[in-house]
Amino acid sequence: MTKTVRFAAEGGPEVLELVDVDLGAPGPGELRLRVEAIGLNRAEAMFRSGTYFERPDEFPAKLGYSASGTVEALGDGVGGFRVGDAISTVAGFSMRDYGVYGEAAIVPAAAVLRRPEGLDAIETVALWGPFLTAYGALVDEGHVRPGDFVLITAASSSVGLATIDVANHIGAVPIAATRTAAKKQRLLEAGAAHVIVTEDEDVTARTLEITGGRGAEFVFDAVAGEGVRALAGATAKGGTLVVYGALDTKETPFPLWFVPTMRLFNAFDLTMDPGRLARAEHFVRAGVRAGTFRPRLDRTFDLTDVAESHRHLEANGQFGKVVVTVAA
Repeated sequence: MTKTVRFAAEGGPEVLELVDVDLGAPGPGELRLRVEAIGLNRAEAMFRSGTYFERPDEFPAKLGYSASGTVEALGDGVGGFRVGDAISTVAGFSMRDYGVYGEAAIVPAAAVLRRPEGLDAIETVALWGPFLTAYGALVDEGHVRPGDFVLITAASSSVGLATIDVANHIGAVPIAATRTAAKKQRLLEAGAAHVIVTEDEDVTARTLEITGGRGAEFVFDAVAGEGVRALAGATAKGGTLVVYGALDTKETPFPLWFVPTMRLFNAFDLTMDPGRLARAEHFVRAGVRAGTFRPRLDRTFDLTDVAESHRHLEANGQFGKVVVTVAA
């Protein structure tokens, strides 16, 4: 039996329970992972609470996209891995079918990447999700160029910090937006060229000031909601406003009276396309080798404190990735 996190009804963090489950053997195209570290994602809190784009089709439900550990068993037809290999999962499956919160997990082998040399399980679980998202939005789809201004909301999140690194890596100019001044200095130290404190500054006016009046060529927004109106005003003519998250669960308007292109970024389009995922993997590994991509850890929790880890995540105070560790 394996201790695994399940929830019997949608709700707050208190619905998460650690229960004993018989995982069984991996099926064709799957492998079983002995979990060492789990990276928390906003999507999981939304899935748990019933506000995600998909909802559990049965209870008790599982959850979790990102985990690092070692291969424990291989299903039929799985090549390229051996028992004992250090690996990590990426969000390349539905949480209706798979989940990684637990001491072990069965996952599709197509959603597994090898651990980069020199990184441990905790660092790796803080690497892949954020940097694949940043690469996919800015480089693979966004075609951001050197010298372009990139405005990043929720900049102290793991994806926001990864986007700062990716922007600097390709020669773009990252502008970090954060709600309060408490994280301003840390964002500058993390590589932001400019920081806008939205509680004290108008994001549109300040972005135009920073960019000499033209606006940011690329705006990467994790919040959505009414705030996109101001972000559209901060976007350059011919630029792009990309929404990738929904921290504000209220309806998001489409500001037709502004010039910029506005669209959504869906990381699944990248992680579930083998060719695109392979290119993204090469890009991220190159950044790790060069020392320009740095997985950033906010805080760790033990698996037995998984409910508290979700409370911390939803308090919006983190700087980097929140990670749950699993005792050997």
